[in-house]
Amino acid sequence: MLDLVKEYASKRIDLLKMEAAEKSSVTAGTLTYMVIAAIAGLFFIVLLNIGLGFLIGSYLGNYAYGLLIMSGFYLLILLIVLFSRNAIKNKIADKIIKSLND
Repeated sequence: MLDLVKEYASKRIDLLKMEAAEKSSVTAGTLTYMVIAAIAGLFFIVLLNIGLGFLIGSYLGNYAYGLLIMSGFYLLILLIVLFSRNAIKNKIADKIIKSLND
């Protein structure tokens, strides 16, 4: 009987190790994907905004005005994010907690 309990405990520990390895590998894969996508997206957004700044500047006759308009747009976004930071933090925390419970 004691041998059965030891064998059960050993198999249970092995199962928990395999489940932990599976979850950590899925998390690592997802994190790697997200980092690569974020870097590619960041380059796209930066280059797109520089291009839009030059495009607006060419319509206004001065490239600096176009870049200033684009930076003003991002200043507006920054202010909106700063004023709604608690709502953003709560929403992200809720999603993380929900994903951990699944």
